[in-house]
Amino acid sequence: MTTTVLITDDEAPARSRLRRLLDELTGYKVIGEAANGNEALQICLTESPDIILLDIRMPDTDGIETARHLATFHDSPAVIFTTAFDSYAIKAFDTHAIGYLLKPVRREKLERALGFATQLARPQIEALNNGQQPGTRKNICVRRRTNLHLIPIKDVMYFQADQKYITVRHVNGEDLIDEPLKDLAQEFTNHFIRIHRNALVALARVERMEKTPDGQYEVWLRDCAKSLPVSRRHVTAVKACVKKRA
Repeated sequence: MTTTVLITDDEAPARSRLRRLLDELTGYKVIGEAANGNEALQICLTESPDIILLDIRMPDTDGIETARHLATFHDSPAVIFTTAFDSYAIKAFDTHAIGYLLKPVRREKLERALGFATQLARPQIEALNNGQQPGTRKNICVRRRTNLHLIPIKDVMYFQADQKYITVRHVNGEDLIDEPLKDLAQEFTNHFIRIHRNALVALARVERMEKTPDGQYEVWLRDCAKSLPVSRRHVTAVKACVKKRA
């Protein structure tokens, strides 16, 4: 059985070295190369590699954040980080990476890490990824048909649960994601406030809260044309937020 591998590094010589080492090993097939995190996410969506060799220090979406996005995929690959900086080790394993290789990557260490990753069935990898993910992403990864897009957290107005999916309202429109609202609330606790059991709003966008004629409460957000209902149990917290921002 052949194990498929995706190589991700912003430096072409590093990608070439890893491809050369993989070509020397039996049982592995390189299904693609990516020069950044965004490209890696797109390839993982369409090709579903078994393993991703992921550089950490890359422009825009770095390896750590890419791994956090991959952890939300239903068919997530095993992550093996490659980097020239051992100072990233703790953060790397916080994302439940299978391995961590220092550059220049040695064949024997690569083979050992690949072997360990290959022994893990996908359900085991997904079980690791489904653990609590420390750290906070800078973007939300959304799917639009066959493409992936990263929405900056600073552009998100609110998250609203609707049965199985979450609506992400942002400055450029709306998208659906498949992540539990409770996980989003925990990850972005410093940036969003819960206003209802099914909604989180961006703290930085809260403008005012009003009481409706029927005695209910609603909150208005900057640059958002509609109000959102506030449940009574969250009224006090939202009032405090509005007062703090006044």
